[in-house]
Amino acid sequence: MGKIAILTSGGDAPGMNAAIRAVVRQGLYLGLEVYGIERGFAGLVRGSAFRRMEMGSVAGIIHRGGTILHTARAPEFLDEAVQRQAALRLKKEGITGLVVIGGDGSFRGAMALEKFGIKTACIPGTIDNDIAGTDSTIGFDTAVNTVLDAMNRLRDTATSHERFFVVEVMGRNNGLLALTAGLAGGAEAILVPEIPYDLESICRRLRQGIERNKTHSLILVAEGAASAFTIGREIEEKMGLETRVTVLGHIQRGGSPTAVDRILASRMGAAAARLLWEGRGGLMVGFKGGEIYPVPLMEAFIEKKSFPSELYELALTLSR
Repeated sequence: MGKIAILTSGGDAPGMNAAIRAVVRQGLYLGLEVYGIERGFAGLVRGSAFRRMEMGSVAGIIHRGGTILHTARAPEFLDEAVQRQAALRLKKEGITGLVVIGGDGSFRGAMALEKFGIKTACIPGTIDNDIAGTDSTIGFDTAVNTVLDAMNRLRDTATSHERFFVVEVMGRNNGLLALTAGLAGGAEAILVPEIPYDLESICRRLRQGIERNKTHSLILVAEGAASAFTIGREIEEKMGLETRVTVLGHIQRGGSPTAVDRILASRMGAAAARLLWEGRGGLMVGFKGGEIYPVPLMEAFIEKKSFPSELYELALTLSR
């Protein structure tokens, strides 16, 4: 394989640039020509320029959040005719291997291109950490630390004003970000999509805290579990205590990646380039038990990542 390309798709995640850097430099080391495709599958379909990537193209980006290749949603890529057109465009440029950085939707796009003779190697990049076959995804550790930093700051003001704070974090279908940050930050309650919540039980535990002279609390809510504004209003009505709501939103996506994410992205990016150099495709680069290894792409987006209920129970026990 002489030419490969790389694109980022779906939501951005801190560490994507570190992965791009690793793909480019490992690919060049192996003697490949590497091209960047701007704006993901949308750019591939709509005619974005193919950017020849050299060593200098990725200089000074390992510490930057977001993605220098930009990203976009591409609903039209669900159409098989559009997929065929995209594969033909890649072949016209002499590209037979593609690295895709993104989540399960991006992986489905990669799998579609496999049908038309394009070898694909995927790198899991999403702050939700909801991809099966890997312990962690690029961007998750940074997002957890972003939420944790916000919790630390909010706890200062919650303590000063003796208030309850409800904090909403990302996680439409997966509560791992809320759970991990909540456990690390000592949240008094954590609401996740995977486990139905009982507001009466939460209020009872908050009252028990007040009886122990606790004057503030933080309740962490994943967006897919409930609306933070609804939870805040109901707690205020039931308990008669002043409650404030903070929605972190897209703040969680940005920022300089942590050392953990930079190293993970570098290892995954280098592994993806090597897989294509070896002529292997239809794979995701996974991370398990400290090791990098290839995972059949079908497993990555068909299987559902299990929710760590033992961590949830631990957070519940320690927050009493």
